[in-house]
Amino acid sequence: MNYDSLLKIAYQEALTGFEEGGVPVGAALFDADGNLLGRGRNRRVQDNDPSVHGETDAFRKAGRQTNYRDKILVTTLAPCWYCSGLIRQFNIGTVVVGESENFAGHLDWLREAGVTVVEMDDERCKALMRRFIAESPHIWFEDIGECRHG
Repeated sequence: MNYDSLLKIAYQEALTGFEEGGVPVGAALFDADGNLLGRGRNRRVQDNDPSVHGETDAFRKAGRQTNYRDKILVTTLAPCWYCSGLIRQFNIGTVVVGESENFAGHLDWLREAGVTVVEMDDERCKALMRRFIAESPHIWFEDIGECRHG
């Protein structure tokens, strides 16, 4: 499987989200053959909806599937607890992560549940998130559920 080509779609979503003024996390859900089922991005800011993370947006747009064990969820950033819970709840079999440097997420928890985790360590994903955190720290900390004053 060419994970780079799958990550490219998620990255395009992240870039669109950044350009819209939102948190630049993009995601896409694929079937076992790499066919796109749904793509999305974090739209918490754009939609004023705290539940619209990149992974949840792609998941919703993919529509109902009868089985997720053979699906591949690609995300530009390591998933938070909320999105990791989605992955475990529906037994998504493979998660491809663009980067986990800016946010480590809960990859070991996913692995413990039998999820195949592929870390790409993608420089584009890291650079975009670093830029966003530097330019919009208040939105970033809100997104990850941390209260920062000052």
